[in-house]
Amino acid sequence: MSYDAYQSYQSVNLNAQIAQASPVQLVLVLMDGLLDELARARSHIEAGRFELKAASLDKCVSIIMGLSSALDIEAGGEVVANLARLYDHCAERLYRAGVEMDCAIVDEVQTLIQTLRSGWQGVQARHG
Repeated sequence: MSYDAYQSYQSVNLNAQIAQASPVQLVLVLMDGLLDELARARSHIEAGRFELKAASLDKCVSIIMGLSSALDIEAGGEVVANLARLYDHCAERLYRAGVEMDCAIVDEVQTLIQTLRSGWQGVQARHG
């Protein structure tokens, strides 16, 4: 299968997932995309592909900021405020990873996002 055909399939599949998704499912879709992009960013750092690394990390930060901007801090209280701070921390760490070309920092953020994703999966399991 060609790369263009694969990209087209992924786009159609993503659009189908989004069309039927609940808010929690949308968060999970974004986190899955973020985790995929973090893996790409890590490989670009390892290979010294500077421009691709920068683009990939920018995409990761954009996803994180999208997740953060969707938070209702006033209604969510302390938990949501802490989540916003964690998203900010992740974005700052990814900036540092890009400057220092440090895969360990990307791994740190990936672990945090995987933990958050597990929490969202728990919310989905409890509330459907």
